[in-house]
Amino acid sequence: MPPRHFNPAATGPLTNIRVLDLSRLMAGNMLSLQLADFGADVIKIEPPVGDPLRDWKDDGHSLFWKTYGRNKRSVVLNLRDKPAMDALWALIDTADVFIENYRPGTLEQMGLAPEKLHARNPNLIIVRISGFGQTGPYAHLPGFGTIVEGMSGFAYRTGFPDREPVLPPLALADMIAGIYGSSATLTALFARERGLSKGQVIDLSLLEPMFSVLGPEAAIFKTTGKIKERVGSASNTASPRNVYKCRDGKYLALSGSTPQVARRIFEIIGRSDMNADPRFATNSDRVKNRPLVDAAIGAWFGEHDHDEALSIMREAGATVGPIYNIADAVADEHFVEREIVVDVEDAQFGALPMHNIVPRLSETPGTWRRPAPSLGEHTAEVLAEVGIDAQTLQTEPA
Repeated sequence: MPPRHFNPAATGPLTNIRVLDLSRLMAGNMLSLQLADFGADVIKIEPPVGDPLRDWKDDGHSLFWKTYGRNKRSVVLNLRDKPAMDALWALIDTADVFIENYRPGTLEQMGLAPEKLHARNPNLIIVRISGFGQTGPYAHLPGFGTIVEGMSGFAYRTGFPDREPVLPPLALADMIAGIYGSSATLTALFARERGLSKGQVIDLSLLEPMFSVLGPEAAIFKTTGKIKERVGSASNTASPRNVYKCRDGKYLALSGSTPQVARRIFEIIGRSDMNADPRFATNSDRVKNRPLVDAAIGAWFGEHDHDEALSIMREAGATVGPIYNIADAVADEHFVEREIVVDVEDAQFGALPMHNIVPRLSETPGTWRRPAPSLGEHTAEVLAEVGIDAQTLQTEPA
């Protein structure tokens, strides 16, 4: 497929929604990306040194920025200078959404407390991103995703029982918070549209979305008194479910979370006797006897090469899939046909692959309007829209 071309005139369902994004790094950029991909005019307000995400580089290339800065405009404002702050206020007058991720209290110190913002623009949706929320004993602490991935209980559950807890190798807490944040922002915009509210404040911590994905663990602990421990790639909740090594050294992931699939798997591996064994009669029984389940299934995989095992399992209706690295994923026919990864025009590389716009809307899909901007690329353009000459601003560090 030819690379996707950007069309600045393209529109989407969020066209005419203006977003001022003062956030840095991942959570805010993930949030505003969801809005930008569907047509919102996302204006990144950056300091003269730029969003630190620009410095997350691979072999010297700002590929994170190219991906998460797409469909946005960049304005450089040194908010330590009064003319720049005046320009920000002028933009606030025109905005629908204001995103920030300063440490709680900083916005107030800058003279941008929510009550002041709402006094100026009563319809403004203010999204406040922080590690631990705007209130509580930890509100004042810096809160990168790494910390909340640990404190949420997520890392405690990840890894093998005889090893240390494992943090995710990517900004998982930020990504989850960003997606929650975009949903909350759209909910607030919808409430405003229906006359249920004017502007409001969204208190978005990294901790709470991360904790929410653990499911009913608090209820489980209160009801049973038990703490779920690390089980590697297995599950405390369902069995069979694990990663199994094939004869040729490759791995497959398998899940038998429903009774029908579990019974089918036992039949495939030639262990129909397990379907009549009370130790494996229910999911709870199989979880209790997980080592026996994994031993039986693991032995079968160990007698088959990867491709053969995958084919046998799929043809029999088992839920199984390969363990891909990125090279495997981008070459997979499903990824290709569904255009999960698309080539996008890029001034530096000609074309650059990145994840497609998600989710897919049948009537109002997202659009490719502009590539990730260079630092301050749109300063003059955006400020001119509110009647300010960018030349009058001091944009160098104070």
